[in-house]
Amino acid sequence: MSDLVWESWEYLKQGGWVMIPLGAASLWMWVLVLDRFAQYAAFTTGDIDAMSAVKALEDQDVDTSGSGLRRMLLNRFLNERSRDAELDRSILHQHTLALRPKIRQHLAMIAILAAIAPLLGLLGTVLGMMETFEVIAMFGTGNAKAMAGGISVALVTTQAGLLVAIPGMLVSGALLRRARRMELRLDEFSHLLDRTLKHQDPALSARS
Repeated sequence: MSDLVWESWEYLKQGGWVMIPLGAASLWMWVLVLDRFAQYAAFTTGDIDAMSAVKALEDQDVDTSGSGLRRMLLNRFLNERSRDAELDRSILHQHTLALRPKIRQHLAMIAILAAIAPLLGLLGTVLGMMETFEVIAMFGTGNAKAMAGGISVALVTTQAGLLVAIPGMLVSGALLRRARRMELRLDEFSHLLDRTLKHQDPALSARS
């Protein structure tokens, strides 16, 4: 195991200083990815169902504890409920809008970091080729050992950039699709609560 780690370290060192920001971007990206997966699991695990939410609006005894996204919306609304149906619908709408950014939090940064990785790899390629051309200008093409350093920088950074970018873009797309589904479920749940509030007020029901 230690030999493998050492060999990997020696291989990555060939990429030069470009590997430092590339490694930092990769680490930051995967930390944010794991954070999103953990948050989405918390948003969906043991969430409240529509029937229980309607009962809670009707002041029936319902357990609203938990970290689910719909539970969060319901609890925030119940804590600020005014018992005026028109005002309550506005409060519900505001809390729905406030929760939507939490769903897409960090997704833009993950996509940016995944896009930056191949650009850093390309930077390493350019630097490596410049180093190779400098060697050729000084010693000609006969010094293969001197040329190998620049070629190593070019190839290692390009490979590392692609290894970071390809899975990063795939995961970014998967997280974005999951975020869209969660936004749709949140909007449907908010619409259900809004209709319930509307029907609880005779004046609003007669107006519609």
